[in-house]
Amino acid sequence: MKTTTQEILQILSDSRVLRIELDDLTRPEVLALLEEHLRNMYELSPPDQVFAFEASKLQSPGVSVWTAWNGELLQGCAALKELSATEGEIKSMRTPSARRRTGAGRALLNHMIAVAQSRGYRILYLETGRHAAFLPAQTLYASAGFTLCGPFGSYRENGNSVFMSLSLR
Repeated sequence: MKTTTQEILQILSDSRVLRIELDDLTRPEVLALLEEHLRNMYELSPPDQVFAFEASKLQSPGVSVWTAWNGELLQGCAALKELSATEGEIKSMRTPSARRRTGAGRALLNHMIAVAQSRGYRILYLETGRHAAFLPAQTLYASAGFTLCGPFGSYRENGNSVFMSLSLR
């Protein structure tokens, strides 16, 4: 996508303005963040239980990716995958390690919830890890109203995943 087609949302966070953009995954810093995300997922989870998307899968039809910026500094990324006309899945939520706890993750999550509502989704799902390193993410999701649920879509119980959902009705 060209920058002229980017969707931009201004969000105040910690006295600074975050810019959330619909992303085409061509900027090197975004690709580097996604690579960091995948590396970390493989460090924390068995290889056959890593469900994070690489950049090429995030460019698939039915997947939208947003990035959060403070000026030219990348603050995070997140994706929304359409599962059906009424269901979506949050994918590839990531903030750079050095920029955690700045509000970017919450801003991206709130943005995706608003987009899901505008699309008419009735429910949002996500899969995250069970490892202690995933606890901050689970806490963020729970603070937005997500609750534990069972596996959804093609996921199966595997002992390493935590499944969560948010009703948007």
